[in-house]
Amino acid sequence: MSNLAQIDADSILHPATNADDFARSGSKIIESGKGIYLRDRSGKELIDAVAGLWCVNVGYGREELAQAMGKAALELGYYHTFSGMSNAPQIQLAARLLEKAPKGLSKVFFGSGGSDGNDSLLKIVWYINNIRNKPRKKKIISRWQSYHGTSVATASLTGLPSFHADFDLPLSNILHTESPDFFRYGLADETELQFSLRRAQQLEDLILEQGPDTIAAFIAEPVMGAGGVVPPPEGYFEAIQKVLRRHDILFIVDEVVCGYGRLGKWFGSELYDLQPDMMTTAKALTSGYFPYSASFVSDEIWQLIKQASAKYGNFAHGYTYAGHPIGASVAMANLDIIEKENLVENASAVGKYFHQTLNQRFANDSFVGEVRGIGMIAAVQFLKDKADKLFFDKGTKISAKIAARCYQNGLISRPLPSLDSMAFSPPLICTTRDIDNIVDIFETSVRAVMSEEL
Repeated sequence: MSNLAQIDADSILHPATNADDFARSGSKIIESGKGIYLRDRSGKELIDAVAGLWCVNVGYGREELAQAMGKAALELGYYHTFSGMSNAPQIQLAARLLEKAPKGLSKVFFGSGGSDGNDSLLKIVWYINNIRNKPRKKKIISRWQSYHGTSVATASLTGLPSFHADFDLPLSNILHTESPDFFRYGLADETELQFSLRRAQQLEDLILEQGPDTIAAFIAEPVMGAGGVVPPPEGYFEAIQKVLRRHDILFIVDEVVCGYGRLGKWFGSELYDLQPDMMTTAKALTSGYFPYSASFVSDEIWQLIKQASAKYGNFAHGYTYAGHPIGASVAMANLDIIEKENLVENASAVGKYFHQTLNQRFANDSFVGEVRGIGMIAAVQFLKDKADKLFFDKGTKISAKIAARCYQNGLISRPLPSLDSMAFSPPLICTTRDIDNIVDIFETSVRAVMSEEL
């Protein structure tokens, strides 16, 4: 190991890392980035086809963001936003975001990331239902295979068993309904619409079993991210939202991955006609250059918070870095880039090319079940045998092996080992030529690994 790698191994507990494997292999140290490319400490150049963690939408090395950060730091490096204190950048950012947000959202709460953004909304749900004199209406329903964060509450929402195992999670008032993954769970004789209606009925059955007066909210990503890049099947959200309205259940839309252009629209809510009562965004809000989140609530919820303050006093929630002036300045500059370079439109156009190219390359391969996603987010589903819909044994770790081969060949991809899938979410600045390069390396890597495994 290099000196830095040894210090890393001796000093750092890495998130989302197999600690046992890491103790043997050590870290990969990234030193610099420009555009869609990264360079590691060994000098290896890599295409980042995941945009960090679904977030570096405008690419690396953007001078505009560095300049906005430096200017803001000199003007006001920090001041808190407790007790009604504020700063010009967060005020300007809030107004700009509300212009783009889905209709009906009224106020913005700033935090540091998706986990604390979702966590904040859960607390608000519980808070306002006490004001509504509905003290039993506190349970939150999430979905298996979803991802909503890693705090105690949001890891409970996350519907991936590894986030619960031996952490004493999920919390007892957080429930899960079935996944919308039609490829994995659709019945042989079922259409997408029939599957969607069955999933909506299963949600309603859970609500009725628990008691509608105990269910406060339902949370969902427009397109599932870490759970496999799963878009909603036909008619899914239309049917789900009818169930929620019927039982007076709030709809929290988690746009942490989907927001700010990833799907070819500003928000997934626009694409799928979602009407959120609350919404969380983060990641691409600053393209990852500064830890920042923006959570939104409807005017009805804001009025209840006002009532609660009249009863209890201060809204007793917040974070040291909420509304950070540097982060807000970076977000404003990031939004400028997205608008000036038409990156939302680019994500739509280049995203279509991305999906067409992946489908064409693997159309005749028995080891690819489907290519999922929309816009600049995609997943390739691996199978041992497509004809029999036979999945690999869990111990095979096929996606991890392919990701390792991709790295060797100069490409960063995102393995989803529990789903035998590979995820992609490249920066929105990608051109069709960039997509060709990504798919070329990926195809070469996949075929090399499959020749060894099959």
